[in-house]
Formats: sequence, C-alpha cells, structure tokens
Amino acid sequence: MDERRILRVAFAALLVLAVGSLVAGYLAAPPSFPERVAAGGSVAPPADGATVVATQGFGAKGWHLRFTGDSPGELVAVDERGDVLYYDDEYDSYWDVDPSPEGDRTVMYVASEHLSTDECGAETECYRNVVERTNLSTGETTEVYSRIVPNGKTIRWHDVDRYDGKRLVVADIHRDRVFVVNTETEVIEWEWDAQSDYPTSGGGPYPHDWTHLNDVEVLPDGRIMVSLRNQDQVVFLDPETGLEEGWTLGSEDDYDTLYEQHNPDYIPPENGGPAVLVADSHNNRVVEYGREDGAWNRTWSWNDSRLEWPRDADRLPNGHTLVTDSNGGRVVEVNEEGEVVWTLDLTLPYEAERLGTGPESAGGPSADRADLPSTRANRGGDDLSLGSIVYAVVPGEIVLAVGFVLPAWMGMADALTLAFALGVAALWLGLELYWSPWRVGLRRPVSIRRDPRATGRSDDGDAEGESSEGD
Repeated sequence: MDERRILRVAFAALLVLAVGSLVAGYLAAPPSFPERVAAGGSVAPPADGATVVATQGFGAKGWHLRFTGDSPGELVAVDERGDVLYYDDEYDSYWDVDPSPEGDRTVMYVASEHLSTDECGAETECYRNVVERTNLSTGETTEVYSRIVPNGKTIRWHDVDRYDGKRLVVADIHRDRVFVVNTETEVIEWEWDAQSDYPTSGGGPYPHDWTHLNDVEVLPDGRIMVSLRNQDQVVFLDPETGLEEGWTLGSEDDYDTLYEQHNPDYIPPENGGPAVLVADSHNNRVVEYGREDGAWNRTWSWNDSRLEWPRDADRLPNGHTLVTDSNGGRVVEVNEEGEVVWTLDLTLPYEAERLGTGPESAGGPSADRADLPSTRANRGGDDLSLGSIVYAVVPGEIVLAVGFVLPAWMGMADALTLAFALGVAALWLGLELYWSPWRVGLRRPVSIRRDPRATGRSDDGDAEGESSEGD
C-alpha cells in the first residue's frame, strides 16, 4: 500500500470516529424541556419553594433555530417538588423575571420578539420589547408596557424594575440609558444617559453595543443601581443628583474585580450589607462585594468546574445562593458550604427567581452576615474539566460566540470533536489538491495546468507535454 493510500485510510478512519462520536453525543443528549413537560416527569429534586426561570432564545429567524430544532425563549416555573407549574415559549427571548406583589405566584418579566416589516409598519424589520405580568397558577397574562425598537445589535431590553405602583425603571440597552416611565400615561418622567458621564471611546463599539446596559435595580433608599457590562462596572444613580462616583464598583478592564458582569443584586444594611452579589460572567464565577469605609471589598466568591458564563445569582434567606449558569445549561442552588444541592437543566437560562424569598437578593443575608466561605474549583486533579481548560487557553468572547451558533445538545467535548473533524477534512482536502495532476495557479488570469510531476514531463512543455491555460 503506497503512502497516499495509507494517509487516505487514516483520514477516513479519523472522520468516521469523529462523526460516530458526534452521533453518540446527539443521541445521548437529554430531552428538551418541552419534551420533559410532555412526558410529565419531575425535572428537579425537592426545593424550598417554587422556582421560575427565564431563558434566552435565538430568535425565530435564526439559523440556529431552524436547523437544530432548539426552542425559542422559555418562561419556566417548577413547584417545590420539581414538577412543572408553568411553561410558555411565545417570545423569542425572556430576560429578567421578578415576583410581583399582585399574587404569591405572579411574576413580571421582560421579553422580546422579532417582527416582520409588515408587522413593523416600516421598510425594515424590528423588535418589540414587552413587559408582562403573569399568574403562574392560572396563566392569566396582562401587558404592562411595550415598545418597538429598530432591528439591530443589542436592542432587546434585558431588565426592568418596579419603581412604584404605576411606574417602571427600564434598562434601555438600545439607547444606553435608564429611564422611568409612567405605564398609565406612557410618559418618560426621568432618564439618565450614560453619555453624560462616560466617554464613548470606552466600552464596546459606539453606537452599537457601547455599554450593554443589562440590569437596573431600585434600592430601598430610592437610588438606582445599574450594570454597565462593557465598562465592567456597577454604578449607582441618585435621581436628584445623578451618578454617585464614589459608589462605583469596578472599573473598565479591571478584570480582577469584574469582567462583563450581569444582574448585580443589592443586599441592604439590615441584611448585613451594603453588599452587591453579582454574576461575574467572563470570569466564570459569582462574587460578592461588601462596602466598608467607603470602599468595596470582595467578601465571597464561588464557582465549580462546570460553571460557564453565569448571568444571575440570588442570595436566598436560608443563606443558599441560586445561580443561573447560562452556558452550563442549568440553574443551581448552592448551600453555605458551596455544594450544589439542587439543579434544573435548561437551555441558555438567563435569570431565575425562587418565589417567596423576596425579589432577587433582597431577602437574603450578606456573605459576612451568613459567614459564608468562598469556594473555588480546583483547576487541577479531580476537578479539572474540559471546559476549564478551554476557557484557560481561548478568549472567553470566542468561546461564547461559538456557543451561540452550535446546537444546544453539543457540549464542549462535542464542539472540540467537531473542530477536529473539520480540521482533518480540511487537511485531507488540501493534500488531495496537492496530489492532483491538475493544479490551480493564483495568477491573473487564473491558470490551470497539469502537474508535470504526475506525468514525468518538464515544466516548459517539451516532448508530449503541453500546458493548458484557461480564463
């Protein structure tokens, strides 16, 4: 057997093994949440209260949805036993979800949907950001507020918060601002524009995804806490005086403190604060900072070897922490010792709430008050994971971008197997082109000629050899 045949057999064997591994991964993937709902089985072990989760979808027009069968966004609630209490997938994505004072099992959430040009009444497509209130027991749903925004990058609101009985405070990611709107009159009564305090030369590309303003929270003292993801900062606004610079947590590109965070939660002084519990997304950890003598100090940190891009964390009254692990495809409850004691598997969860515990972390103690020890996974030994290795050598932005275009069933090992298979196929194709008697020249005009090595003829076309030129 000649050398070329040996290489071809080897390439074919490697591709068969890779494809076989991918097929096995697909068949072994757990059923989607709608399939589990239809089966009527429990989806989680018992928990101390019902849990509601909002998940991010890929949009009805996304190739990911059409070619992989993944569901759009989901609003999911499970009861104390882990059985399905409520399920809805009407919208492309669901973002923030909060308990609502209208009832024990009533929530208010932000969602978004893609609209066609006809639905937009314009020449281009658009999105509708909507705030709704739903009774999880009866399914009764009421629209609270909505706005149409032009189609583009990062235009879907991620968060709103209740300002009072008839007003909402909105994290307007589209226009890099925070505003308070009266939902009865739809009049915007107050706003803060990030450009008033931050240069457009920092953060993300201006004007598209400059701040990625992804969270807003009304504090008990009337101030407003805001997450500027692309500035790596959590800022505090006084409605009367504006930005309180002395309270800012983090600074741009100070990745030791925060790295493109999501959903910071404020823990008030009566519960051991002031403290901020935040999903430190690109650092693949959950951290808490306590404020002492006018400065923020890290008081607690948690991750495990599976945690990948967390985007929410709530401190529960019992001292446990509810963590939304977006790329890990799960919501977990972590006890005081840092052990995972409850898990709910979902595709790309964004935010979770444990009903009956107060909004976000308002009802939970600070890490200092609960005497919580920090827990970080040992990146060597038994806790070494494929995900931790990849995140250690590949920039987080690349890992996240790849994750958004791969099917939901494809884990880290499957993704690496796919990359290996594509690499083998590209190498094989390159060798076949090199071995081919017809070679393509990248001159102008493009030329195709027979490789003299395949015939034993010289390059100058003597004897029987002739070069062939084409357009």
